[in-house]
Amino acid sequence: MGTVIIFTLVTLLGIYAIFRSLKQKNILGILFALGTVAVFGWFTYKTIVHHGIPVPH
Repeated sequence: MGTVIIFTLVTLLGIYAIFRSLKQKNILGILFALGTVAVFGWFTYKTIVHHGIPVPH
């Protein structure tokens, strides 16, 4: 359960970083933020799909 929360927070911060980098026209920041959202967003999605929310016992 804690893993899903951490992955979700990192994904949300990555989305915020994308918009902030777009506003500042920071290409490298956009690339790193997109990579972060892609990786951690995928982990979040797969963890929720595989384990479910709430965690079944």
